[in-house]
Amino acid sequence: MSFSADQWPECGIARFLTLLDGPWATLVIRELLNGPMRFGDLMKALPGVSAHTLTSRLRRFETYGLVTRTAYPEIPPRVEYELTPVGHGLRSVLDAMNDWAGTVPRIDGEHAVPVPASCSGVSPFPGDRDSIAADLLPARR
Repeated sequence: MSFSADQWPECGIARFLTLLDGPWATLVIRELLNGPMRFGDLMKALPGVSAHTLTSRLRRFETYGLVTRTAYPEIPPRVEYELTPVGHGLRSVLDAMNDWAGTVPRIDGEHAVPVPASCSGVSPFPGDRDSIAADLLPARR
């Protein structure tokens, strides 16, 4: 996905949604907020994501300056993905999303929205109860 200057959305929310569209985009960012990660580690942290989808999101984030990709000249090759300062700026956005989600009444039964598998583990911010995902874990509700 690319946009020329005349196609790039003027609205900041539209830009955000353009860059972080899809069900995995914000979860990839959430994981990278912990620090640099290898592709395989991201796959393990996000059960259910396909290699194709993860590759697509990482390439988009790299193109738009949210993520850097560092390939180390080793055998076997090692590649790490890390948020740039612009990418780290999303922490407050995701924290705000988490805070808002905590205000939505929980619904059980047939109308309940299933919790993604990637949200059912340990908080991605150990010891940081005020950060994202800490309140989204089923054991914490």
